[in-house]
Amino acid sequence: MDYIALLGLLVGISAIIGGQFLEGGALSALINGPAVLIVLGGTLGATILQSPFPVFTRALASLKSVFGRQNLHDDLVVKKIISWSQIVRKEGLLGLEGMLDIERDPFTAKGLMLLVDGNEPDIIRDVMELEIQMRENAELEAAKVFQAMGGYSPTIGIIGAVIGLIHVMYNLTDPAKLGIGVATAFVATIYGVGLANLVFLPIAQKLRSRAQAQARFHEMIVEGLVSIAEGENPRYIEMKLRTYQQF
Repeated sequence: MDYIALLGLLVGISAIIGGQFLEGGALSALINGPAVLIVLGGTLGATILQSPFPVFTRALASLKSVFGRQNLHDDLVVKKIISWSQIVRKEGLLGLEGMLDIERDPFTAKGLMLLVDGNEPDIIRDVMELEIQMRENAELEAAKVFQAMGGYSPTIGIIGAVIGLIHVMYNLTDPAKLGIGVATAFVATIYGVGLANLVFLPIAQKLRSRAQAQARFHEMIVEGLVSIAEGENPRYIEMKLRTYQQF
């Protein structure tokens, strides 16, 4: 669990609720069913319309990673690659065949298989970098879904506000109904702007950051495997891989 991300969300929501209480308002004043329906329904509808279905479902599936810890284990991978380079210097590439059966990470296993098969370094790099690019593009597309939701949400909130004001205008002669319309108008705006800036846009940025970190991690693995294929010294390989951990 990424507790910092969860803390950020709680701090943002608590600040709004706390400000409401300090102003003498009640929490119930911020709860409005019609406003929720207008903002969430309208935002989801617009996002579904613009997004291909596989991209939209991938974005929903990526939500579980927003508050999950990203375990890349850089140090363990560096040590593993260094040990592989030492094996190759002593036994040749065939000495790594036994590692194929115990490597659990699919990306690393694919690169290791290309290495053991004796492919040229340029081929290993081309194949693996293509996969990195495709994975990153897929993850960035998921982030763009939430970016779009952050763009639509405030505008849909304004639509909710206008609907509420229309309701007010139709009931000017009935004071009992004026409060409902005014509440929907203002609360819909709060929902639209609040969801965009506290939820949708931060989630989009979080997914982009994770995609970039994952791509950087995979680039480090590729650099290590290519260096082994080129027959570089294990100590030099370690120096190159440690550079990835410094930034």
